[in-house]
Amino acid sequence: MSRIGRMPIAIPAGVTVTIAENNKVTVKGPKGELERVLPAEMEISQEGAEILVKRPNDLKKMKSLHGLTRTLINNMVIGVTNGYTKTLEVNGVGYRAAKQGKKLVLNLGYSHPVEMEDPEGLSTTVEGDKIIVSGIDKEKVGQYAAEIRSTRAPEPYKGKGIKYDYEVIRRKVGKTGKK
Repeated sequence: MSRIGRMPIAIPAGVTVTIAENNKVTVKGPKGELERVLPAEMEISQEGAEILVKRPNDLKKMKSLHGLTRTLINNMVIGVTNGYTKTLEVNGVGYRAAKQGKKLVLNLGYSHPVEMEDPEGLSTTVEGDKIIVSGIDKEKVGQYAAEIRSTRAPEPYKGKGIKYDYEVIRRKVGKTGKK
């Protein structure tokens, strides 16, 4: 039995969860509203202040969907109550990040500045050499943070580029001259 899938999801105060046909789950909370269509095979039921996810049988596909469905609903509940943030660090001489309205302007050693428009429902803030991406949808926050990082991924020789705050860059030794 899926250990994650079995666990009930507690609904905090101020959050409403609606389950429509075809497993369309809508979660409303203080930070906003999220909706998602989840796999139709799963049985999603609300009992009091918790949500339970059950699977119809023990096929491999149903087992994998069981934990996934429960986690997706839980991420929606956490998103509308606390929200999600990802922090990126800009490392390198002359590498800068700045905010212009809803645009993130990155100077990363290219011949031109890289401009990125904040997607719907996400916001970015720049504090020194840190870029903080925040929003209520965990998937969108992670995706946008990955897109920002991919504009100049960190390189292993000097560690220049954009990296996550928790990321550790494995450094390599550079070339040595002839003697």
